Amino acid sequence: RKNTKRVPSFRKLLRTSKIKLDNKLKNKQYKQQSAAKKYRKEQKKLREAVRDAISRKPFPLEECKKKQVGKSEKWEEEEEDALPLDMMDEDDLKLMEDLAQKASFLTRDLSSNEPVHVKKRKHENVIDKYEKVPRRMQTEPEKELIHLLPIKDKGGIIPQTMEKPVLDVAQDEEEDTEEMEEAEDFNEERSPVLTPEEMAAQRRQKLQERKVHIAALASAILSEPDNNIKKLKELRAMLMEQDPNVAVIVRKLVMVSLMEIFKDIVPSYKIRPLTEAEKATKVKKETQKLREFEEGLVSQYKFYLENLEQTVKDWKQRKLKKSNVISLKAYKGLAEIAVKCLCELLVALPHFNFHNNIIVLIVPLMNDASKMISELCFEAVKKLFKQDKLGYASLGVVKVISGLVRGRNYDVRPEVLKVFLHLRIKEVELQKDAEDIAPKKKFMTYKEKRKNLSRMQRKWKKAEEKLERELLEAEASESKEKKLKLHTETLNIVFITYFRILKKAQKSPLLPAVLEGLAKFAHLINVEFFDDLLIVLHSLIAAGGLSYRESLHCILSAFHILSGQGDVLNIDPMKFYTHLYKTLFSLHAGRTNDDIGIVLQCLDAMFAKRRKQVSQQRALAFLKRLSTLALHVLPNSSVGILATNSVLMQTFPKMDLLLDNESQGSGVYLPELDEPEHCNAQNTALWELHLLQRHYHPTVQKFAAHLIVGAPTEGSGALSLDLSQRPATELFEAYSTRGMTFNPPVASVTPRRKDTFSQTDSFIDEELNKQLQQYISETVVHKPLDFAKHLKESSL
Repeated sequence: RKNTKRVPSFRKLLRTSKIKLDNKLKNKQYKQQSAAKKYRKEQKKLREAVRDAISRKPFPLEECKKKQVGKSEKWEEEEEDALPLDMMDEDDLKLMEDLAQKASFLTRDLSSNEPVHVKKRKHENVIDKYEKVPRRMQTEPEKELIHLLPIKDKGGIIPQTMEKPVLDVAQDEEEDTEEMEEAEDFNEERSPVLTPEEMAAQRRQKLQERKVHIAALASAILSEPDNNIKKLKELRAMLMEQDPNVAVIVRKLVMVSLMEIFKDIVPSYKIRPLTEAEKATKVKKETQKLREFEEGLVSQYKFYLENLEQTVKDWKQRKLKKSNVISLKAYKGLAEIAVKCLCELLVALPHFNFHNNIIVLIVPLMNDASKMISELCFEAVKKLFKQDKLGYASLGVVKVISGLVRGRNYDVRPEVLKVFLHLRIKEVELQKDAEDIAPKKKFMTYKEKRKNLSRMQRKWKKAEEKLERELLEAEASESKEKKLKLHTETLNIVFITYFRILKKAQKSPLLPAVLEGLAKFAHLINVEFFDDLLIVLHSLIAAGGLSYRESLHCILSAFHILSGQGDVLNIDPMKFYTHLYKTLFSLHAGRTNDDIGIVLQCLDAMFAKRRKQVSQQRALAFLKRLSTLALHVLPNSSVGILATNSVLMQTFPKMDLLLDNESQGSGVYLPELDEPEHCNAQNTALWELHLLQRHYHPTVQKFAAHLIVGAPTEGSGALSLDLSQRPATELFEAYSTRGMTFNPPVASVTPRRKDTFSQTDSFIDEELNKQLQQYISETVVHKPLDFAKHLKESSL
């Protein structure tokens, strides 16, 4: 039958609906899938048949054939030896034929242990059958078999196998060793033995060549980054330098060079990957060129960061590459350079791609055992916090640090948390109704304009609103809102970290850093947490497990809380006043002298910022105890304490009671009592000021004289503006002797010039002068020493 189907013409295809064409395509695909499925089923059945045949026949087919051939040869030999049939009797012949028809012991296969008349079962256990086969001693090594495609005939499937050809390994090894020996002999003949001087010269030459090559590539990239972006790959390939003589130095140079190149050529924006739609659209040549440059730059920057990360990981895990080009000791130097490069990129490119990946690498290294690497990371994070104006980078670092502290179960170095003190956070969104306090500029809707304004007024209003929007954009009000939101989120994570440590790890070495951080950011904490936080701080002080510095941080945190939004709360911090008053005499001119800076901050928060809540008795008690303390501390501490006393005398009235010898009221001053309210400080006098007037430091003398006359702000007893307008903490730092310098500098004392006489001949007698000249002009002749002759002369 002739096939009448024709190929459809183009016009017919045009007339054919889209649905019909889709159906045809689906039918075609379905047929292909069903054919493939059918083929897979047949192949599966064939594989199962092969497995079944192999499992039923434990011995290969060729061995069975060999056995059959051997049996047939033996049978022929027996037949030749046996008598002919016509020479046998009829009865014997009949008996043999009957035996041949019946299975007996003679006709059985001795290799099987089965009964004589056993019919094949359909579901026969293959494993039991295999176990019944008698074992053979393995005298020769078993030959590996390769299973070929089986043959299918009327009797069933016949598996095909062949022996795997065995290579003569020993002979190949001998040939390889001979070739290696010949190559070594050839190399030994060619490469002469170099002296150490020649080797050093050769190394210098190689190093110079590599340096020139690095410089050429770097200058080419920097001159035209758009055209020479592919040379970055060539330069990055030098990080895998294999020459053991120069590998370490070359890799270090390439790391630093690439870091400087990326700092120069990286754009000031983040490069995002292109979407499929953007890739499909046609663009100008310049745009395409820019896209290629950005794509190449991002990929090379990513590979470079991966190389640095792998270098640090290999050093941390004490791993070496298969090619032992660099020793383990040299790897430490490489890791340090890699960390330096990462730190530089962290600070220099906070806006670019993979910045968060760099943060994840750097932050755990802050807790590293190596002091150099941890300090590098600390400094990098501090710089990042100081220069981060918006807050994105700071938020990323704070998140990673919080996760690190929690993941290590608070077993990190205190410096990791002290980094939080360098955050540039001065204001946050403290209240939810901040919009009500400072409402945004709302523009009129179209309906409101239509209802209230005429057509001309609407036109003017539209132009006015457009101008106001542009002005708002110029002021960057949106960026300010974003900044506040980021700072709020950052500070929330910081406080969560602090509160976790206060709750779960109060005996941790991180507690001082936590208390110091709370003292700095306490005024930004939400009011809801104030009561609980003050209870926790007081319980820490009362427990007595804190050091003096830590207890001072607790007091400072409490008063920072109360001086900010805590003014609204009706809380009397008398316990904190008492604790500070009781422990003031723990300070001295030795190791605790540095803690006086924190004490001065506490006193400022306790008296200057809370003057209305402090009683006169409390102020008098602190004034007296501070004056006594000023006698046995270093001069910079004395200056700071006397400056605080001056503020107290100017802030609180009737402080001049202590300048009078007559007692006020009943009672006697009790300096040993720890309660400032009940020590009767009004019945004593500031006799310490007379001693401080004779202090060796001139500034201490000035402050003591100023206090003796009642700390006036004007007149002859007033201080100079340089001393009166500076806070106590600033004076404490300014007059510090930490750098082995004295402020003000000591004037150099010039000794009185004594009358000196020039050595001339005018004061010498003429005869004496002649004898001296004669003696100087004579040439001295050294005679040999003869001790034996001298002894003889002396004995005679």
